[in-house]
Amino acid sequence: MASTVTKIPTKSLFKRLISSSPKPPISRFFSTATVENRTQKLERIADELLDLTTLERFDYAILFRHKLGLNRYGPAVSGVSSPAASAPGAGSGAAETKAAEKTAFDIKLEKFDAAAKIKIIKEVRSFTDLGLKEAKELVEKAPVVVKKGVTKEDAEGIIKKFQELGATAVLE
Repeated sequence: MASTVTKIPTKSLFKRLISSSPKPPISRFFSTATVENRTQKLERIADELLDLTTLERFDYAILFRHKLGLNRYGPAVSGVSSPAASAPGAGSGAAETKAAEKTAFDIKLEKFDAAAKIKIIKEVRSFTDLGLKEAKELVEKAPVVVKKGVTKEDAEGIIKKFQELGATAVLE
């Protein structure tokens, strides 16, 4: 099937798409007289798209999505809503408290006994991947966060060890 194809420069293709005329009424698409014209038009568009370079196709895809009202993440306004949002007071209070509960905690070394400095440095090294120099510098910067993103149980155990060594540590 041979068809005559004229290559439209990218700039004029964009201009045609941006300044498109109003859409014809839908009844036009159901008439049998325009079926052949529509088929020819679609073939011509497909041939023109196939003649574009990869970069031009990419630009066209972006423009086409823009013309349809889509952005990179889907439609600008989503009609999807969660069931909890549509039913006011239907268990939304319990969901908020669960979301508000903190699951990851930080351990902050507030102060320590100067005599127990070496033991505290060893303890910091035991639950972090720090070397001797880094652990020493960290302990000397007190008050400082020594561990981040720890579960509550693990954090309480570490704080208890610090307290046994004579340091003050808090859970944040």
